[in-house]
Amino acid sequence: MGEPVTVHRRAATPSRARSAVIGAWLAFYVDLFDIYLPIVALAPAMAYFLSPTLGTGATALATGAIFAATLLGRPVGAFIFGRFADTVGRRRTTLVAVTGAGVATLLMALLPGYQAWNAFALVAFVALRFVGGIFLGGEYTAANPLAMESSPPGKRGFYGGLINSGFPLANASVSLITLLLLTVLPAGDLDSAYVQWGWRIPFVFGALLSFGLVLYYRKSVAESEIFTKATTVKAPIRTLFSRPNLPSFLQVLLLMTGFWLSLQPVTAALPALLRGEVGGLSDTETTLVLAVSFILLAPAQIASGVISQRIGRRRFLVATGVLIAVVAAAVHVVLVQLAPAGFVATFVLTALLILLVIGPWGVLPSYINERFRTGVRASGYGLAYSLAVVLPSFYAFYQAGLATVLPFAYTGVVLVVAGGLLVLIGGAWGPETRDVDMGGSTD
Repeated sequence: MGEPVTVHRRAATPSRARSAVIGAWLAFYVDLFDIYLPIVALAPAMAYFLSPTLGTGATALATGAIFAATLLGRPVGAFIFGRFADTVGRRRTTLVAVTGAGVATLLMALLPGYQAWNAFALVAFVALRFVGGIFLGGEYTAANPLAMESSPPGKRGFYGGLINSGFPLANASVSLITLLLLTVLPAGDLDSAYVQWGWRIPFVFGALLSFGLVLYYRKSVAESEIFTKATTVKAPIRTLFSRPNLPSFLQVLLLMTGFWLSLQPVTAALPALLRGEVGGLSDTETTLVLAVSFILLAPAQIASGVISQRIGRRRFLVATGVLIAVVAAAVHVVLVQLAPAGFVATFVLTALLILLVIGPWGVLPSYINERFRTGVRASGYGLAYSLAVVLPSFYAFYQAGLATVLPFAYTGVVLVVAGGLLVLIGGAWGPETRDVDMGGSTD
């Protein structure tokens, strides 16, 4: 792949760039806040939506279906809203997507449970998660390109890391809100306060965050000047899947598959291990460990963006692949082998694992947007970022298959290694993009 052209155009005014970056940060925060609601906030109240006769395996599959529904809806949203963002505009598309996500989350908070609707309660929840995922996919598909197009070239790494820090802070927020609610409203049997209505509070809060973001965006965020000055591509999706854009898309898709594959064992599977035989922690201790770890992750992601600005995106990504495949995997093995290691040791190892695997994500908002031309940037960013999550979303099935040949606690290590290797290959495949002209050709 040829090196991008290094031409610096006049960036948006500082205030305009700042508003766009804040808007993108809020959109990412709202997106991830919503994603982790069922994993963290609903988990202690899952009995509300499930038949009391379900076994452990069926319950785990139901929980996985809820999580997967959102992730699978995101590529659909990227496809739909990416096209609109590349033709109608980034700002208008963001407003529609955020509004839809807020409505979907609010409807989830109002759902009755198994006692009232039987199995349809779970079906309705999964369906709303899928619809919500579509709108969430539109949020970052439009908001992040707008922010990167508004940023000065020398600050894209920093601003990208700042935007991505909304991810760990959202996770920590959901964890802390849930921890507070469980302290006041302990989750017990089906009739306990948290199971009946306490879980709804974080969902209502998530919906209010979306509506607040709509108000901020309408008042403070202007359309990208690069987009308004560019020639609109009539069929951005078709153009994206044609040369010269297709190789860039495939490279980013491979890279992001690696990032998502290494992420799943750490965000989705690790909490259960910490509560089980590996960590031996209580629900409260597990929530506290994860919340603090994700708070520490926010500055790490900002640092990742800054480092990539100094040493180059390509070199940073190649080094990241090695760190994940070797160092992070080794930390995961130690965490399992020392089980139960006690609260302090478990916390240190968990935090280190999370920092190694998820810390480098701070480079992604700048790098992925730099890989695509203006006319297909939103579609390319959204689809490459979202489609890559499809195969890793079935992590639970991969772990179940691996568990036939090695202890289950070690199955996550295999996924971390595989993900790291894909990041290494994907990063090495692509060119350096640090100095790319964001207002270049819209072919």
